[in-house]
Amino acid sequence: MNRRGAADLAVSVAVGTLVAFALLALLVSGHHGAPLLTDRGLLSWSVRHRPPVAVAAARGVTDTGTGVVPYLLAVLAGVIAGRSARQRVTAAVACLVCLGLAQLARYGVMSLVARARPPVGDWATQATGWSFPSGHTTTSAVTAGLLIAAVLLRAPHGRRTIAAGIGCWAVLVGLSRVYLGVHWSTDVAGGWLFALCWLCVCFRLAVRFCPAVPRTPDDGAARLPDEAPAYHPHRLQ
Repeated sequence: MNRRGAADLAVSVAVGTLVAFALLALLVSGHHGAPLLTDRGLLSWSVRHRPPVAVAAARGVTDTGTGVVPYLLAVLAGVIAGRSARQRVTAAVACLVCLGLAQLARYGVMSLVARARPPVGDWATQATGWSFPSGHTTTSAVTAGLLIAAVLLRAPHGRRTIAAGIGCWAVLVGLSRVYLGVHWSTDVAGGWLFALCWLCVCFRLAVRFCPAVPRTPDDGAARLPDEAPAYHPHRLQ
């Protein structure tokens, strides 16, 4: 798939996830923040299955979805994506801007929806602010998307395995928020939808405004050329 095809796909995914997120947000608002769908069931299950070791592990995972960690990982994504020192700095700044603006947009949505969190008595960790969409989930998903894109673009070996591991981390952060009782499951679903939409928009903008970087065989990653390689008969002689 070339750059234009990938950009068109990103637009389609962005539109689809935006519609899904908007419908979910309207559903949450229409029910005045009350639990929806699987919210009560998953929270009840989480409260009943909390051995100390699992709670400690969930807290450790959830802590990686906030604070300085996501921003350091965003910088790492930029360093991986760039080939020269200048490109790495530019890519790192772009990743930080992508993550930072996502946070601002998320705060705006949270204030508009103003959904209350689950009952405090069910919490197994501390939390503040509104509930929808989940902040830890959104932050970790956007960060994971940046890292996955960088790895798929530049990693010479084991790209799929590394990308899968990064994706699992983001999923675990989201699930930990439900397990610890500080978010409804639909808050987490909203965070994933928001993050995917945001990443697709950022990717489309990157394709639009950033020139294609010539690749070498050493990159070892999938190509996204603007055009198919030219045919040169004399090279077969």
